[in-house]
Amino acid sequence: MKIILKKDVLGLGYKDEVLTVKDGYGRNYLIPQGFAVLATPSAQKALEEEKKQRAHKIAKIKADAEAKAAQFEGVKLSITAKVSDGKNIYGSVGAPQLAEALAAMGLEVNPKQIAFKAVKELGSYVAPVHFHREVTVQIPFDVVNEEGLTTPKKEKVEEAPAVAETADAIDSIEDMEDLVEAEAEAEAKAEAEAEA
Repeated sequence: MKIILKKDVLGLGYKDEVLTVKDGYGRNYLIPQGFAVLATPSAQKALEEEKKQRAHKIAKIKADAEAKAAQFEGVKLSITAKVSDGKNIYGSVGAPQLAEALAAMGLEVNPKQIAFKAVKELGSYVAPVHFHREVTVQIPFDVVNEEGLTTPKKEKVEEAPAVAETADAIDSIEDMEDLVEAEAEAEAKAEAEAEA
């Protein structure tokens, strides 16, 4: 089925594109939701005429999108998240959190324009922000724990003791056992004397 998109549909196409989709998808979802119309010959002629009339408007929209995208150049975000175990975070960091962090910097963007899957680990990532079908900006961001680290703390791992040190430890353990036995005997002797 051939359709003409009336709105931008993420993952499918942009407004005024003529596409071929499966019949059920077009008939049961796109057309009833107002995202598309059937691409009949008369609808295609009307679309071409409309495109000619608003060519200058489209150029202005693209220029506005490029100007807005220029504001986002050189922006790098750092988003704080609670860490559950080592590298994994509680919940996830997605488009709403990025939009909120950008808004805190004075850069407004609709979360729907940020197209990436939510992340669930600490690290560095890049999120594409679509301002226009031909204007996209890559926003780098770090997901850090509450202490500001992008990687988990390395716990100090002690090396296994050398063989000689192990032998000394065994001797000290035997000495410790002897000491405990001597203390137990002294307590037993003191109790016996107290009873007598």
